[in-house]
Amino acid sequence: MEFNFLAIIAAALSALVVGFIWYNPKVFGNAWMQAADMTEEKMKGANMAKIFALALLFAFLLSIALPGIVIHQMGALSMVGGDPTSALPSYEVFIADYGDAFRTFKHGAFHGVLSGVFIALPILGTNALFERKGAKYIFINSGYWIVTLGIMGAIICGWK
Repeated sequence: MEFNFLAIIAAALSALVVGFIWYNPKVFGNAWMQAADMTEEKMKGANMAKIFALALLFAFLLSIALPGIVIHQMGALSMVGGDPTSALPSYEVFIADYGDAFRTFKHGAFHGVLSGVFIALPILGTNALFERKGAKYIFINSGYWIVTLGIMGAIICGWK
């Protein structure tokens, strides 16, 4: 039982791809700029290379954490201390029987979306409330993370 490191990289990159689409002016970009009190002038003054590099780093960190959420077998691995070679023989039997159970893109997307709703939404919503941002701001940003985590979860869980 393992996860694919290429899936981790692809999941991290997918966050940027979804962001390019989600925050495009023809999708939610203009509404987000208005809700975030962002102007074209503020956007032009930014170091975009730094922003995208850090966004990719953060997406990579997130994609490293997701296997424990979207791959059920990671729980069995953690029960043996993360080292399957030190596990009892019953671990190998369990993995032989259930190693591919629920390892689908659909199931990973399901758990990714749940993570977005139950983790990202409350975090972003709480921050937005204290920043005095409105519901539109919360739903645009949380919607991005719900979709992104769904796609990231699908890639990580389904790519074997």
